[in-house]
Amino acid sequence: MRPSYTLREWEALPHGEVEGSIPRHMASRLVALAKTSPFAGRGGDGVLEDRRHDLRARGVVGVLATQDCNLEILPKIDIGSEGSPDRQNAAIRKRLVHMLAIALDLKIETGRITELDWQRETLLEILIRIFCDKLIDTLRRGVPRRYVGHEDDLSNLRGTLNVPRQFTRHAANPGRLACRFDERSEDIALNRIMKAAVSHLSRMSRNATNQQRLRELTFVYADITDVPAPALNWAEVVIDRTNRAWQDLFGMAQLFLRNRYQTTSGGSGRGWVLLFEMNALFEEYVGRLVSHALAGTEFRVTLQGGRLFCLTSLQDARAVFQTRPDILIWSGGQVIHVIDTKWKRLSPRIDDPKQGVAQGDVYQMMAYAHLYKAPRLTLLYPHHEGLGGNEGIQAKFQVTGQQTVIETASLDVANGKDIVSRLRNAFFLTTTEAGLASY
Repeated sequence: MRPSYTLREWEALPHGEVEGSIPRHMASRLVALAKTSPFAGRGGDGVLEDRRHDLRARGVVGVLATQDCNLEILPKIDIGSEGSPDRQNAAIRKRLVHMLAIALDLKIETGRITELDWQRETLLEILIRIFCDKLIDTLRRGVPRRYVGHEDDLSNLRGTLNVPRQFTRHAANPGRLACRFDERSEDIALNRIMKAAVSHLSRMSRNATNQQRLRELTFVYADITDVPAPALNWAEVVIDRTNRAWQDLFGMAQLFLRNRYQTTSGGSGRGWVLLFEMNALFEEYVGRLVSHALAGTEFRVTLQGGRLFCLTSLQDARAVFQTRPDILIWSGGQVIHVIDTKWKRLSPRIDDPKQGVAQGDVYQMMAYAHLYKAPRLTLLYPHHEGLGGNEGIQAKFQVTGQQTVIETASLDVANGKDIVSRLRNAFFLTTTEAGLASY
């Protein structure tokens, strides 16, 4: 069985021949695989830094799998220091799966996965296990079918007669009829996507139980056409009331086969990759939580909206430097709150009055304040023990000469219990400094 290594963001894994290190040839293959990811950046070290004595993980999490080893990178979520490293990693995997489920709008049930499974298996095997269990359960209700148009030359009329084809092809052979008809078929886009996902995961998984499940599913889809992942017709799939049970499976197939907050690659012989850029994932996670927290209220939430420009050219009146705030909260036609998420570590105020907030981030919020006329702006970070106390607003600042308030705040992603209610209580049950709205 090939070895598996686990790191957290920004941690280092020594390479060499000493105990606890990864052999240098394995490290080299992981580095080469990491460089194939779009997250690698111009220098190629955006996923893994290949340093003199070790490999250092960056702000990208997930799994890299070569022919001889696996490397799992977990997010740096502050779950405390109690318990063994395996138990801590298990807790982080649970939180990461929860974040993915919220960000991708998936209903993922994890009740069948035991505590031992969370400790023993990598994130990739956990996700494969969830997908297989969900697919097997859904298939018990039947394989989806729909009517597909066919054209064929038959001895008896079926459907309608294709008149142009009949008189051009069979004018001299009236015993053959050019028929056009619909037939219920299982060989449809949705099933082709499921088959492609099963085939893809069969090549990635190394867990014996997962491999057995995937072999069983391969048999179920034996009569479905094999379509390479790049050629799959995703647009042809329409999820409606007749196939609603397949919505989450369709979303998970996109997770494995398409570039959404992550990338999967293969076919070069280097291995397989399943990676997530934590800044983007945290942004989408928080955005959906805010949308849920304010659902049913008078407020409207837009994600990556606004799109106002900072400057206009005096030469040709062209607008330049477009803005896209992570989260805008509206009351009527007025933006009353701008939230920008930052997957960074916020410092305690006692250590740094600026709390480690980047000056560029403050300038960005000042631009949002000017363009969107919002009285309240929040820089939202993940909570950690070093901040002390509870999640929520950590500090407030007033823009000089204005009533606008810019605040720093934190959200405890390590605790998934009642997180929507907690978010609502921590941020939206107060009156804004400008007095425009009561959340």
